[in-house]
Amino acid sequence: MTDDNSNKRLTRRNALRIAGAAGAASLAGCGGSDGGDGSSGDGSSGDGGDSTSSDGSSGDDSTDSGPQYGTLEVAHWWGEGDGLEAIQSVMDAFKEQHPDVPFDENLIAGGAGDNLQANIRTRVQNGNHPSTWQSWPGNNLLPFTDANLLKDIGDSVWSENSMEDAYLQGVKDAAQPAGNYVTVPLNIHRINNLFYNVEVVEDAGVDPTALETPSDLVDALATVSDAGYTGMAHQTGAPWSSFQMFATVLLGETDAETYSAIFVDGEIDANSDALESAVETTQSYLDYIPSDAGSISWTEANNQVINGEAAFLHQGDWAAGTYITNDLAYGEEWDHVTFPGTDGYYALNMDSFPYPVNNPSPEATTLWCRFVGTAEAQEIFNPKKGSIPPRTDVNTDPFNDFSKDQIADFQDSDAQPPSVAHGLAAPPAVKSSLESAISSLNSGAAPADVVSQISNAY
Repeated sequence: MTDDNSNKRLTRRNALRIAGAAGAASLAGCGGSDGGDGSSGDGSSGDGGDSTSSDGSSGDDSTDSGPQYGTLEVAHWWGEGDGLEAIQSVMDAFKEQHPDVPFDENLIAGGAGDNLQANIRTRVQNGNHPSTWQSWPGNNLLPFTDANLLKDIGDSVWSENSMEDAYLQGVKDAAQPAGNYVTVPLNIHRINNLFYNVEVVEDAGVDPTALETPSDLVDALATVSDAGYTGMAHQTGAPWSSFQMFATVLLGETDAETYSAIFVDGEIDANSDALESAVETTQSYLDYIPSDAGSISWTEANNQVINGEAAFLHQGDWAAGTYITNDLAYGEEWDHVTFPGTDGYYALNMDSFPYPVNNPSPEATTLWCRFVGTAEAQEIFNPKKGSIPPRTDVNTDPFNDFSKDQIADFQDSDAQPPSVAHGLAAPPAVKSSLESAISSLNSGAAPADVVSQISNAY
């Protein structure tokens, strides 16, 4: 991609190229509930001015008194709770630094991001897209980069604030799905976690720190079940929980290179044995989940860990917030280990803000993307959100003890594999097909049949 955007406008022709593929842009919210908070935004466009810059963007202009910024519209799906407080705190800090930038927060909540993504697709087709929007980075953005709809911001953004030096390679890779920087990650949630109720595992005689492989966990779940507890708190009503569990099992049974070859590069047939093994292990876990797993949310399943009815939970690290808000003591009443077999890996789920071409507020959007990439913005956002900063130079004092442990693991990690269940490893159309395969896994389909569906997804 070059800076010449003369043939990269967000025209209806280009928009139609992403309309179908960008459909499945979100599975699991990084927070409270399975389907988002159920609220919705008004979808207002927040258009800026009508001037056009040299890069094909429009909305900012300059006068002798300085730049006249177009309205910066930032769309997001954090509808309530920690996410809303966190992003609005970042917005307040940005507006304090840039009081001359007209600002329009466009909240489009619900559907764990699906509502926002549908809104973006419609507005892209109509030619009135926002300045930027909350989006998973990585291959989730390939429909946009394939259609040349995102601008290269390597020079304008990533060269500022020592960003390239402060981000680990896995994060930088996700920010450049087509080989150049088009988005800025703001936060990281880890996927390869195993949470547990300390009293339950001690009563059952299980030591989570001694689990070395995904298969070891099967034996631990059986032991917990024999002691009268639910082994794994889990939901199967929506495929995403089993999806991320299956991917984590695969990572634990193979390595980061094999994981990437499968989910990023689509090398399914060459790795069918590893995939079948991961399906078998994941299905073994499902023998020890709640009897009503098909009709409950992950938070309802997790209540069994909180209440001492279940031992383990595999979930993104947003689950830690539920224990903290229930006043459970970290390390005493609840604890966490890296998912067995994945030591040294930090499986990434991230939110980012891309820079679309034909931007309604190019200079203001550049300022926003630069700010999102600063240590200051990430120190403001992540302690409130319960996530960790992608930058490695952020002050850790505002973070709780659990997050400090996660930050240490991240900065010491050997690799940062992108989450496939949350859109970073596979483009939306592939991810949607993979969800169908995971639904078959949940239903007890033969491992070979599940792997065949996975192969067909690519």
